[in-house]
Amino acid sequence: MIPIHYSAEVRAAKDAGHPIVALESTIITHGMPYPQNVEVAAQVEQDIREEGAVPATMAVIEGKLHVGLEPEQLQWLGQAQGVAKISRADMAACISTGGTGATTVAATRIAAHYAGIEVFATGGIGGVHQGAETTFDISADLHELGHTPVTVVAAGAKAILDLAKTLEVLETLGVPVIAHGQDEFPAFWSAKSPFAAPLRMDSADAIAKAHSTRRALGLPGGQLVANPIPAADQIPAEELAPIIAEAQSDADAHRITGKAVTPYLLQRIFEKTEGRSLVANIALVRNNARLAAKIAQALVKQR
Repeated sequence: MIPIHYSAEVRAAKDAGHPIVALESTIITHGMPYPQNVEVAAQVEQDIREEGAVPATMAVIEGKLHVGLEPEQLQWLGQAQGVAKISRADMAACISTGGTGATTVAATRIAAHYAGIEVFATGGIGGVHQGAETTFDISADLHELGHTPVTVVAAGAKAILDLAKTLEVLETLGVPVIAHGQDEFPAFWSAKSPFAAPLRMDSADAIAKAHSTRRALGLPGGQLVANPIPAADQIPAEELAPIIAEAQSDADAHRITGKAVTPYLLQRIFEKTEGRSLVANIALVRNNARLAAKIAQALVKQR
């Protein structure tokens, strides 16, 4: 067994049976510059506390799996250089070689399940990239959703992806896609998309019951809770569509491929929206954290 290094707050919550919400750490190391990255991460953790749960930010630091970070560790990670971005394929290698890595959606789900945490809040999941029929560029996030029994709260899949194909792959993998409070599948920076969500649930209690029922049935994998960004914070889809198309065209022209595509597109969209995409991103992450805390609370109460 790989030892887990719990923060004092998470250890106390586990001992007392209090609700816990997992958080990724790539938003700290690869999402935005210091000190904004640490400020946003601390704010998201505080949002979870204010909803009655305990945050557990995941990271691998010098070969040790950390479930929950102390404030000084969060500050250190926010300024560290050369931090790897780890997923299922390289998580074990990072730990075994004594490396330091920030957890993606897939790696955070693995760490959460290993630590007995059932709810995870993030911004948006990865999915099927545009042109995947020739590149086969499909995020490991989708297969992890079909494999690991953790409920993920996200504002849908990132809007730069092929949402129709992403929903098809999720269906093939048997992943419940639950829109919270609406019938449409949200599109990250935009509250709605042209695509209907397979399922709709309007309360944290209902989502928690569905999670527990899947476990009782012995079904593998978890749930994707698609939580729309608040209307006041969104960028309308019709405004974003030409911006995303132009950014994708730029990426193709510069032959940007593989893991470099997503950060390139996000940076170009940030520039073309004059920073509004980042403001919206922060708002949706905080909104997802609050809903995840309510689901974690409901799971504890139902038991």
